Amino acid sequence: MVRRIDLTGADGVRLAAWEFAEPPKGPGDDGTEPGGGVLLLHGLMGRAAHWAETARWLSQRYRAVALDQRGHGQSGKPAAGPYTREAYVADAVAAIEQLGLGPVTLIGHSMGALTGWQLAAERPDLVNALVICDMRASALGASSQREWEEWFRNWPLPFATLADVRKWFGEDDPWVERPNPARGDFFAEVMAEGADGWRPVFSPHQMLAARSTWVHDAHWDTLAQVRCPTLVVRGLDGELGRAEAHEMVRVLPQGRYAEVPDAGHYLHYDQPEAWRSVLWPFLTATTP
Repeated sequence: MVRRIDLTGADGVRLAAWEFAEPPKGPGDDGTEPGGGVLLLHGLMGRAAHWAETARWLSQRYRAVALDQRGHGQSGKPAAGPYTREAYVADAVAAIEQLGLGPVTLIGHSMGALTGWQLAAERPDLVNALVICDMRASALGASSQREWEEWFRNWPLPFATLADVRKWFGEDDPWVERPNPARGDFFAEVMAEGADGWRPVFSPHQMLAARSTWVHDAHWDTLAQVRCPTLVVRGLDGELGRAEAHEMVRVLPQGRYAEVPDAGHYLHYDQPEAWRSVLWPFLTATTP
């Protein structure tokens, strides 16, 4: 079962939320009652479908909903934006309230994790627990944004086939240090076929606009304001280093740490079983 739920975000933008399995209706095999709601937030350039496997697994106990954030997936992509931190947080608040999920467990990857902890800091009444997947609290700086601009310019668009998409992002992309099939699969899911070939479903210009609102700033202050139990998860080969991850845990009033071996930035794609093994104990300990 895949069910789309249409929502209205900040400034009236159209949002698409997705359930990938029926939510639990009674006690599970272990006799426990269903848990609360879970909202899954993808990262920059991602989409709700990237959470499909995780959402189906979570649906054994929780109502798990994944959101296509503005500019992504099948949600609205307003030409004029805004693609600000405030807009992304307000969209997530609208989704929680319109879906009746709160207080919710928020699981966010990369940019979605930043949205999650900013929401938890601003609206603690809506958040029961938080999972931060491979997102840094430190500022990345102007040079990082320039690197991304150059990276987008080097994409060999359009791709002739999805196999070409997987090969380029999994092997040929200069940012790939060694072959990474999971990365190729990740990007294959955000491509759509047109008359001339395969192109991303998002606008690279809008992605850069969204990214520009957070790469220049550090986010330690808002992290310290998150009062709910929070799990910081990193892939050993991801973008969040071990030292910074431990400092994030130290800053968080109820921070916990976990890492996924043999995983990069897309850790829930790289090692889904190991990802679930670090996530489940946290959820069972923090969800009523």
